[in-house]
Amino acid sequence: MNSAIASSHQPLAERLRPRTLGEVIGQQHLLGEGMPLRIAFESGQPHSCILWGPPGTGKTTIARLMADAFDAQFITISAVLGGVKDIREAVEQAQVALGQGRRTIVFVDEVHRFNKSQQDAFLPHVESGLFTFIGATTENPSFEVNSALLSRAAVYVLQSLTEEDLKQIVARALEINAVPAIETVAIDKLIAYADGDARRLLNTLETLAVAATQQKQATITEAWLLKALGERMRRYDKGGEQFYDTISALHKSVRGSDPDASLYWFLRMLDGGADPRYMARRLVRMASEDIGLADPRALRLALDAAEVYERLGSPEGELALAECVVYLAIAPKSNAVYKAFNEAKAFIKKDGTRPVPMHLRNAPTKLMKELDYGKGYRYAHDEEGGFAAGERYLPDGMAEPGFYRPVERGLEIKIAEKMRTLRALNENKK
Repeated sequence: MNSAIASSHQPLAERLRPRTLGEVIGQQHLLGEGMPLRIAFESGQPHSCILWGPPGTGKTTIARLMADAFDAQFITISAVLGGVKDIREAVEQAQVALGQGRRTIVFVDEVHRFNKSQQDAFLPHVESGLFTFIGATTENPSFEVNSALLSRAAVYVLQSLTEEDLKQIVARALEINAVPAIETVAIDKLIAYADGDARRLLNTLETLAVAATQQKQATITEAWLLKALGERMRRYDKGGEQFYDTISALHKSVRGSDPDASLYWFLRMLDGGADPRYMARRLVRMASEDIGLADPRALRLALDAAEVYERLGSPEGELALAECVVYLAIAPKSNAVYKAFNEAKAFIKKDGTRPVPMHLRNAPTKLMKELDYGKGYRYAHDEEGGFAAGERYLPDGMAEPGFYRPVERGLEIKIAEKMRTLRALNENKK
């Protein structure tokens, strides 16, 4: 088989895989001149690191390039499919390479899927310098990677590819005749569908190329694109007007306490290709902004729904999000905390820096006590009812701003009653 035919049988992602740093599309905040990862490449000394970012942002590519740059043996372990046996084999291969005077880079994809003991298994070999460890994760390493391993690895945050980045990938595919000509409007649809994920874009281009060959389609038009991809194609562009109109309709339906409309718009978004994780974040926001302390359980339920989705994925995890949507819709509504937050933020922005009253200052040293720090402070727990009636906690001379005004709905009814009682006690002490 000649090289041209062999090349055509390679996956498109492999044919377009960058061979040098200069060919990498995106991540210039890390790979540009004078940027952290570029400096690491040019140093001549590999170091262990965690590459954190969304799918399809080049984590594996960067790891491979690092191995090439240092002429190192490259060993890949999938934390989804691998285990301690794979780690043991990687150690053995690294020892053989070391005996031959060659470095080894062990790349662990989705490292957050390894449990603590599996992650710990890398530590002695990273510390001894047997191999350089590179972990890739889509999850926050602060929560998902052991602190001991994290402390021995630099963390680099990768970003979703921009529309311009993705258009460069399409252009490269066209340059090597991997796909037929594509109408500009069809390219825009493809970019929106890829949603910052280069792998998703490349896989889609490959699918289209095969379908176009089979159907003798000389040019990929918008109409043919929608027909070829069917339900996989978004019904709206992420970032486009329809996307934001739909999320607005969902938010307003929840705020308006209409569970049916809320479910309708929620499922319209999922059906249109919206990322369920994005939807989960919006539900958390709604719980804080529109329900607040009228029903504090709403925020916890939204966070639980987001966690369930992370555990189950699609489609099973989507049911937990739907349950949250219905709960938020029927929950009592209050934007009192949201309004108080914005009012306090605006006040502080325009107000001067007021000093902390002496009685509220901490006095950990003898000198500070002699300067009357903390003098006259009343410890609320020692007062009747656990409330120091008449005590002031605002800066001297500042009027009561009244930022938080609870509504007469849900739990805030009781909160309002409590505030009136405390206010009365304060008035009686004047």
